[in-house]
Parts: sequence; C-alpha cells; structure tokens
Amino acid sequence: MIGIYARVSTEEQARSGYSLKEQLRACREKAATSEVIEYVDEGLSGEFLDRPALTRLRKDVREGIIKVVICLDPDRLSRKLMNQLILSEEIEKKAQLIFVNGEYQRTPEGMLFYQMRGAIAEFEKAKITERMSRGRREKARQGKVLRDFQVYGYSYDKEEEQFIIHEYEAKVVKLIFELFTRPNELVKGINGIAKYLTNQGIPTKRNAKQWHRQVVRQILMNRVYVGEFYQNRWNTEGMLGNKYKSSDERVKMKERPKQEWIRVPCPAIIDEEQFEHAQALLKQSRRRWSGIKKNEYLLSGLVRCAECGNTMTGRKSKNWGTYVFEYTDVKNTAGAKHKGCGNRIKCEELDEMVWETIKEWLNNPKEIAATLDDEEEPYSYERTELDRIVHELNRIRSGRKKLLNLLMVDDAIEEQDIREKLRELKENEQELIKRKEKLEELLTETDQNQLSENLMQKASEYYLSLSKNELSHDVKKDVIRSVVKEIRVTVDNKIDIYTL
Repeated sequence: MIGIYARVSTEEQARSGYSLKEQLRACREKAATSEVIEYVDEGLSGEFLDRPALTRLRKDVREGIIKVVICLDPDRLSRKLMNQLILSEEIEKKAQLIFVNGEYQRTPEGMLFYQMRGAIAEFEKAKITERMSRGRREKARQGKVLRDFQVYGYSYDKEEEQFIIHEYEAKVVKLIFELFTRPNELVKGINGIAKYLTNQGIPTKRNAKQWHRQVVRQILMNRVYVGEFYQNRWNTEGMLGNKYKSSDERVKMKERPKQEWIRVPCPAIIDEEQFEHAQALLKQSRRRWSGIKKNEYLLSGLVRCAECGNTMTGRKSKNWGTYVFEYTDVKNTAGAKHKGCGNRIKCEELDEMVWETIKEWLNNPKEIAATLDDEEEPYSYERTELDRIVHELNRIRSGRKKLLNLLMVDDAIEEQDIREKLRELKENEQELIKRKEKLEELLTETDQNQLSENLMQKASEYYLSLSKNELSHDVKKDVIRSVVKEIRVTVDNKIDIYTL
C-alpha cells in the first residue's frame, strides 16, 4: 500500500501556495494508482515531529501496512534537518521514501544533496521567523497594535489596528480601581472585589461568570489603563512546541529587558494618580488585608518595631489575671528568622494615638500639605549622584567602543593590555549599574510620596462627609489604610507614621 503525506501551515499556504489539494494531486500522479492512503496535517508547523497524521503514518510504516511513502518535498516532512534525517531513516527501514520534487537516492552524493536541502529548509524557516518578528516590531514602533490581545476594557479596531475603549468594560475597570483605592464598606481587598463582581453577574472578557482574584490583580497592575500598552515585552520563542513536550521540558515565557519593550499609546481609562495609589496598596496588600482574625485590630498589618524591624501583630495576653490586647513584635512560631526584641504596646493606646493624628490630618489637609511644601527638597544629593553615575556609564561605554576599535585597527597594540582594560571597565560598569538601580528605587519611592497630598485630600473629603455615628471600627480601619503605609513604634512607645 502507498501512503501519501501532505502538510501545510497557515502562513506557508498564504505565502508559497503550498495548498493541500496541489500537494495531494502531485503525489497521486507520482503514485500512478488509486490505491493510496492519505495522511494530511493541516495548519501544523513542520518544526515538530508530534503531528497527528505523521504519527499515524509512522505507525502504519512500522506495522508494514505502508510500503511506499510519497511526499511533495523534504520540507513537508520537517523543517528541521535533524528531524528530516530521523524520519527518512525510520521510514526506509520498512518502506521506500519518494519525493515528487527531486529524486532521493541512498548514495553519498544523494545523501549530501538531501542534507543540503534540509539545511536550506531549516535556514529558510529561521529567516522567515526572523523577518516576521522584525516586521511585527517595526509595525509596533509605528504605533500599531499587532492583534487583539483581549485586554479587558478595550475593543480592537482591525482597520486602524488600535485599541478603542469598550464603554461597559471601562466602567467595570473604573469600579475595580475605586473599590480598591477608596475607603468603603462594600468590599475588602482583591479577593473581595472578585467576589463582588461575580455576585453582581458581571462577565469577564471571555464571558465567564466567575472572577478570580488573579484577574483582578492583573487589571490593577496593567499600565494600559493609563494609556501605556507595551509590545515586544515577552519572549515566547520555543513555546509553540510546549504542547508536544513533557512538563519539565516546556519553554517558559521570559520577560525581555525593559529597553526592548515598545510602548504604544492607547486611550486611558484611569488617571495616573489613582493608578500609582493602587500600586502602593498592592505592594502591601498581603499584610494589610491578611485573613480575618478571631479579634479585629484597628492597625493590623501596619505596625512595625522601629528597633528590630519585625512586624508587630495584635494578640490577647494575660497580665496579672487580666486580659489585655497588645501589639507585639515577638514571634513564637517555629522557624521564625527573627524572634523580636520584645517591644509591645497596648492596642488601645496605639490605636488612640494613631487615630488622633490621622483625625488632625484629615481635619486640616491643607495645613499638612503646606508643611510638606515648605520642607526642603529631599534627596538632592541622591539626584545629583544619579546624574553623575549616568554620565560615568556613558563615558565607560564610549571608552569601551574606542578600545575595541583600537584593537581591530592597530596591530602594534598589546592585545592583553586592551583586554585587561576592557575587563576593568566591565567591572566598574556593573558596580555603577547596581548603584544606579538602588538610587532609582529610592527616588521612585520619594516621587511616590508626592501623591500623598491628593490622597490626603480625598480621604479628608470622605471622612468629613461622615457623621460621628458612622465612624465604626471598620470605617476607621479603611480610612487609615487609605493614607497610611506603615507605623513604626520605638521601645519607649514613640511612633512615626509613614503615608502612602
């Protein structure tokens, strides 16, 4: 029995005209008989061996059902030379392998020609992939969105190749940010938002009924909502074949260096201030909204010991036969890295101190803002140092280029000296980059503090809109979390409050 194998991938069919009908017609003519079995893989890459029709063909060849295999061209079997050689050797152990375009002979010359064609096919595949990737990157640099990325809050305009705001979904996005960044009694944290959206019957982008906390988190972290969409961010090379590989062999998606990302502007849904507020809350959400305890503490997740750095958690302790509630840095759990220095303060005392301070701020937000404005600009040295480091890095990179050019054009120069100097420059560059990253992280935190004035104003408006009867424990807790990042307590019970 004669077996005919045909394969086409979508891009090949459009580019090269390798239609399945053409392949099958040419192979039938070569077979010159109607007694054939056709094995057809449609829309599958030739890079991988695990294809349904090819797998059936190999099985039938091993079992002796197929004695002759006809294929239009070697690259229909595979686009990789190694796989071509594996398949041809496997088939020829039990059957005869025939190609329509060119004879295949088991001679040294025939094998050389066959391997050359396979190498060329593999090279062509790599070049096609490279050209397509380069084309997509260039398109992205022109401000085009390459495809519908299914971003919640947006629809995709195929003609303009741009995102456009989906009015209903955009309202849900705004609701998510409002629920997360503003004090409210409706929901608590990311998990609460996910449950609320599910209970309200709001569908996800894929029309699923169930919202998961990770989906909400991804929305809160996505800069597309402030008008910044990034393409060429993820390297997915090799992932196409993951479905054919075992779990430990699968290629993982990797994030490219930030300088390779391509920013494409798109319509904003959320303002920058609210987005940055959400990021600040996200960094601490695990501490701030940790599971519900048996006893509720007003400052749970916000208190830290100023002496040893341990978090201070609420607990009920017995003192001379009387139970008292306190915040303490003592860690009694097995395996705790730091047991704490024994700092403790009564919950009632600390709660009152913090709440009185917050009340003063909320009642006089403009005075607090004026005080902050009068302060001397912080971290002026760090900003100057960062400028110096950037200048020094540019000087090092320029010097390295000059040394490399000198090494290529001047034979009289001692190569070892040049290489030693290059190594020294590389070490200096790495040290400067580490220092630069630390300074940038520090200055990013200080820039974040510039949002405090507006956040305080909004929290103040919310607080002043409430009557004293509405100031329940939960409302106070939400108000405090809307402006406070951390509270540090010394052993003599002095406190420092750090705002978001």
